[in-house]
Formats: sequence, structure tokens, C-alpha cells
Amino acid sequence: MSDPPAAPPPEVLFTGFPGFLGSALLRRVLARGDGPVACLIQPQYRDLAERRAREIVAAVESDAPGEAAVHLYEGDITEPDLGLGRALDDPALLAEVGEVYHLAAVYDLGVDADLAEAVNVRGTQHVLDACDRLAVDRLHYVSTCYVSGRYDGVFTARHLREGQSFNNHYEASKHRAEVAVRERMADGLPATVYRPAITVGDSRTGETDKLDGPYNLLRLLTAQPERLAFAFSVPGADETELNVVPRDYVVDAIAELSGRADAVGETYQLCDPAPLTVPAFVAALSDAAGRRTVTVPTPKRVAEAAARLLSAAGVDVEPATIDYFDHPTRYRCPNARDALAGTGVSVPPFESYVDRLVAFARENPDVGDDPMV
Repeated sequence: MSDPPAAPPPEVLFTGFPGFLGSALLRRVLARGDGPVACLIQPQYRDLAERRAREIVAAVESDAPGEAAVHLYEGDITEPDLGLGRALDDPALLAEVGEVYHLAAVYDLGVDADLAEAVNVRGTQHVLDACDRLAVDRLHYVSTCYVSGRYDGVFTARHLREGQSFNNHYEASKHRAEVAVRERMADGLPATVYRPAITVGDSRTGETDKLDGPYNLLRLLTAQPERLAFAFSVPGADETELNVVPRDYVVDAIAELSGRADAVGETYQLCDPAPLTVPAFVAALSDAAGRRTVTVPTPKRVAEAAARLLSAAGVDVEPATIDYFDHPTRYRCPNARDALAGTGVSVPPFESYVDRLVAFARENPDVGDDPMV
């Protein structure tokens, strides 16, 4: 009896698995017929990665039997060679990789400077070095709209280095990381950059694996009586846009654009072209949470101090979120809208799915806000 044929080596490399966004996108990439896929994972997440990989492969193979394969490689983007060493040069392992999806990052507004630099900046540089070593045909890099920092005005995909200040180390490190990617693109690396806005749960199910960002406001509201709840209103909030998109839109957009050759060299902001202002967002969240909410004019420093006191008292309200109540930047996405026109991929209005976000958060109180690091 002849030996069974050897499994084909991976052709795609993912970072950021088994994260929430990476898991959903991996399924879409496999369902499209790309792969086999190698996923770079940290040892502490192996059990979760194995479980999610099995679930994804089973789901994909129910539609396309035998075509999905996921290989898990323990490593770390903070290390040179991604902690993979000679595997990058071995044709039986990773040397055949021609496409890289880089999603791994510390998504945490309160991250300290050293960790943000190690993961978001140096980690991205190590991924770029691996792309050069593998001579990949394409890199897909997930950035964030908030590379804008506190840019005063309309910020589009054309903007990057505008002399802006930053709200926190997360924003600053993601900015430096995208600058590094764009510099490699200028040197000839075929790549596409995707900048999601504030990403919340799935618009159809509400599902998420991290209750951060806008969920801080939800926790504040639900910790108060239904008949009367209070929320902060810092100076400038009435004119501030809070740009929020659901996970499924981000995944659908990246899945669509990553399969198109005409997207190489482009940067796409995956944001809501018609976002709510902060007062309208608070009102929509209050309605979904069943709260009659009064907004209290509050100096910003007082609001930040109150958030710290609330967190110490057990109501987890991240003080760093207060900076987004008077954030001066407005995000627009003309090239993303044009590229996605006619595909069926578009941003649903926040009011159309906020009730599902609230329901999921209430039904899953054990979901935390810690980043996957």
C-alpha cells in the first residue's frame, strides 16, 4: 500500500488567532478556498486555538469537504522571526506562504507604553521582516481609524502623518506601526491596510469576546436604576461623533477586499459614514438598556476622576474612554464605500442592532474586557 500523500504546506499565515476578529476572518478566508492556513499562536492560547480551529474547519468542510486546513504554530510576534526560526525557510512548513494577514495587536486604550511598543510596533516590524523573508505576494494589515490621534477635522485613508497628538499609547503605537507598513509598501511590498473604527459585537447576534470601549458606558448605565440614570457630558460632546461599527461589517469588508487584486496598495477606513454624535449614541444605548438617562455637564478632569472612583468601587468604567467624548476627529471612507458598492457589504445603523449588543452583554456577564496578549 502506498503512503498517503503529504498534506500540502500552508500558503497563508495569520496572526491574531484565536482572537474574535481573526477567528471570524479565518473562516471566511478558508471558505473562499484560500489555504491551507498557518496560524501563529501563543502557547497559553493553544487549547482555545485548537477548539476554534476544529469548529471552523468543520463548518467550512460542511460546504467544501476536504478543502479546509489549519496548522497551528506556536510563536510570538514580539520575537525576531516571529519565534518560528527555521520554519520560515522550510518548504514543508512555512516557506510556501505567499499571503499574510496581520491582526495581532494589543487592543487596549489603557495599555502601557512598553507593551504597546513591543506588540504593536516591534511586532509589526517583525511581521514585515517575515514578509520580506518569505517574499510574499501580499500582506493584509489591520490598523485602526485611530491612527488619527486627536486630528482636528475630517480624517480619511489619505491621511496618516499629520503632526497629530494622541489620546493614549494604543493610538500612538498603532500609528507608528502603520507608518512602518506604509514605508515598506513604498519600497515595493504588496499590501492592503484596513482601518476599522471602534468595533463592537456582531450586528446579528450581539456576540463579542471583549466588553470594552462603548460597553463601559453600558456598564455605567446598567449599574443605575431604570427610572433615572446619569451619564457624563463633557464640553464638546454635542459635536463629537462616536464612530462605531459591528464586527460582521469589518469581517465582511476585509473578506471582500482581501480577495481583490485592485485593493493592493490601498488603505481603507472601515467606518460608519454617518455616525451618531455622543448624545445620540448615549440615547440609543439608554433606550436599548431600558434606562431613562440624564446627561450631566461635567468638566473632563472631573469625569475622568469619577470614572476612576467608579472602577475602584466595582463599576468597571475605563477612564481612557472619556477622551472619546470630546474626540475632535471625524472619519470618512469614500474609497471603501466606492470599493464595496454593489457587494452588499455596508455599515448598518447603530440603532438597528444596539438592542442585540445589550442583550448579549446582559446574558454573558462573565465576558471581560482584558485584551488577548
